Amino acid sequence: MRKLIRYLKPHWLFALLAPLLMVLEVCMDLLQPRMMASIIDEGIVTGDITLVKSTGLLMLLVAFIGLLGGVGCTVFASYASVYFAADLREDLYQRVQSFAFKQLDRFSGGQLVTRLTNDVTQLQMFVEMVLKIFVRAPLLTVGSIIMAIMISPKLAAILVASIPLLFAALFLLIRFAFPLFSKVQDRLDNVNNVLQENLRGMRLVKAFVRSDYERKKFQKSNMDYTEFAVKAFRIMALNMPVMMLIMNMTIVAVLWFGAGQTWAGNLPVGELVAFINYVTQVLFSLLMAGMLMMAVSRAKASADRVNEVLAVEPEKQSPAAQPLENLYGHIQFNNVSFAYEKEQDFILDEINFEAKPGQMLAILGAAGSGKSTLIHLIPGLYEPTRGTVSLDGKNVLDLPLEELRRNIGLVLQQTILFSGTIYENISFGKPNATIEEVEAAARAAQAHEFISKMPKGYETILGQRGVNLSGGQKQRIAIARALLLKPQILILDDSTSAVDVKTETAIQKALKTEWSHCTCIFIAQRISSVVDADHIIVLENGKIAAEGKHEELLVESDIYQEIYASQQRKEDVINV
Repeated sequence: MRKLIRYLKPHWLFALLAPLLMVLEVCMDLLQPRMMASIIDEGIVTGDITLVKSTGLLMLLVAFIGLLGGVGCTVFASYASVYFAADLREDLYQRVQSFAFKQLDRFSGGQLVTRLTNDVTQLQMFVEMVLKIFVRAPLLTVGSIIMAIMISPKLAAILVASIPLLFAALFLLIRFAFPLFSKVQDRLDNVNNVLQENLRGMRLVKAFVRSDYERKKFQKSNMDYTEFAVKAFRIMALNMPVMMLIMNMTIVAVLWFGAGQTWAGNLPVGELVAFINYVTQVLFSLLMAGMLMMAVSRAKASADRVNEVLAVEPEKQSPAAQPLENLYGHIQFNNVSFAYEKEQDFILDEINFEAKPGQMLAILGAAGSGKSTLIHLIPGLYEPTRGTVSLDGKNVLDLPLEELRRNIGLVLQQTILFSGTIYENISFGKPNATIEEVEAAARAAQAHEFISKMPKGYETILGQRGVNLSGGQKQRIAIARALLLKPQILILDDSTSAVDVKTETAIQKALKTEWSHCTCIFIAQRISSVVDADHIIVLENGKIAAEGKHEELLVESDIYQEIYASQQRKEDVINV
């Protein structure tokens, strides 16, 4: 929790004014019972109407000043907590944006969404509660006890004796509540994960008539969350009745013994009324403190989860990184091995190859052979476990990563499009691109034709994740987005899998003519896609099983021959 206090510092004025105004309200609250005692004992009992009126008017003024203090405290506490949450949420978002791929693997989308929304909201509510109650509860408690002792030390002993009972009850409730709140937030993560997964795959769910299965899966995670939430809030629900029981027992005891003193003439009626008011203030202050401590349990669980994200180191930049100048695109893998975790088996094992400037390199292999992992090492999205990936003779990790990635056009296997126009999606990496530049990139990616047929052309609004486009259209827009950067290195991760052979051939032809200077690495599933490549690498179980040109591999590589024969048989069946 202490680590998050720094987010209040920029808003110190609001955070300071809130408790100061609360002090004003507390002082006014402490004055009113004494004034009430004066009205009863010196005004009503003696029949002094003038004193009753003057003291009554003074009480109204004191109450109004207290009201101003309370309202002011609430306003400034709200400002401080809202700005605190906004800064924290912004910092969390920036930290997530700085994650390397390896760090992103630690958290699911649902976990990050919960931390940026629900957990931050819990902390915001806690900060507001602290600024309002943290000063009020102890100050009003101490002040009321002092005033009560001044009225009757004997009756005050009853009040003081009840305080340990309140704290004991509060301690037991918090002890059981805190572990449950941690579990509640974890279950909420799971609910968000299931929900996000279902929403992303809604069309697939409907196509396979799996709505009942998905409903049961969500119902299970939702009930799991509900079960722990009910347990936690059941304990919280005990807070008020237990506190009220102790409070009422204390007030009854005060009335019992106080009435005896009043009957004996040792305690005026007005002072007994004032004493009961002070007792009520003390007990209600402790009740608020109890609510605050219960909030601490929940806030601590959220703070731990938020700090877990903030504790992740941002993507590291080599201190020896030099400005990237005159990039040619000569890529070398030297004895590169990679595993996602140290204790896991290598995904890539002893990879050695080079791609020269202007060369078209194709990577072929079965699913899970390490193709995508390999190309993620080139822009430094992951660090090799062993060996080095070099660019123009320099270790990729020693290059400024942002500059490096601006020179690499990367089209990922999973096509990502954003809500917005087609123009905005293609110009995502170059927001200031002219429409002519965007059209040129789209033509090379064979996307201009279908875009121009749309009613609004490049200003056509795409739905979330490009739902109003086919798979092939999405891929072509993603390729255009990469080509717009005019990169020195172009990487296509199975980016034409949903495109027909004719269109794929046209894209490759455009790459060879207009982007001949560019080092092009592409992953493909079809041998027809790699026939014209300058060099082909065949991966199997994370190792290079064969490499060479198409004609060479047909003669020398058994694996390549098997893939070729398999795909030829499929084509023959289709033709028949």
